[in-house]
Amino acid sequence: MSAWQPTDCHAHSRHSDGALTVAEVVERAARLGVRPSITDHISRDAPTEVSSPEAVARYLDDLEHYPVLRGGEFCWHDALWRELPDATVRRFTHRVGSLHSIRLASGLLFRAFSSELPTSLTARVYIDAHVSSLESLAAEMPVDILAHPTLVPPPLRLLDPLELWTEAHEERAVRALKSAGIAFEISARYPPHERIVRRAADAGVRLSLGSDGHRADQVANVAAPLELARRLGVADEALYDPERHGSRTGAYAPHAAAEGRRA
Repeated sequence: MSAWQPTDCHAHSRHSDGALTVAEVVERAARLGVRPSITDHISRDAPTEVSSPEAVARYLDDLEHYPVLRGGEFCWHDALWRELPDATVRRFTHRVGSLHSIRLASGLLFRAFSSELPTSLTARVYIDAHVSSLESLAAEMPVDILAHPTLVPPPLRLLDPLELWTEAHEERAVRALKSAGIAFEISARYPPHERIVRRAADAGVRLSLGSDGHRADQVANVAAPLELARRLGVADEALYDPERHGSRTGAYAPHAAAEGRRA
């Protein structure tokens, strides 16, 4: 394997809501010394052209023309990820799951980008529903990475995350990811607080780097996530790389995944 480079496991192109073409993402990553991936939204409930099994196949056809990891960001609450045939899934190098909507105790879905919260939806009630939804995602979705694990609606982003997140909630989230073998994304766009990242690392949850880049100044910019991982004592080679650590898509031979578990 060639000399280590950080891998941006989560970046968007014009296939969904990104500003850059795939070629421009590749060029931007090369300038920053980062291994690129394209991880566009694949959903019927997101701004994307990749919203059907047929569109997913065309998306992968296009990515295969470029030196990129072939990812996809799937919404847990949307059923499209359940409809892809195994042959299509194996064409992904890795898949990312997202909680763009969470399920409330009432059974209703609530979007994580809502600018207002009803008075009944307090911070504690929201986080409890968020973690419950995370547990369901981990149990149901065969993904490799959980994107932006601490993403919450804008009003809650104004709060101290150490008060918003109880340690019990963090423990539940980390336990679910560990049990499922899903990596915790250190997101550049929606940075997690250090305490929960440390808890994940200490529990043996693999960490991944993700710019969640949409604009040219964001794509492949994983400097802050990498700095945090290093500050916590995580070895560069231990950061998730589907080629090194394997993928639940089946894209890599079983022995490669086994080797990755030892890295």
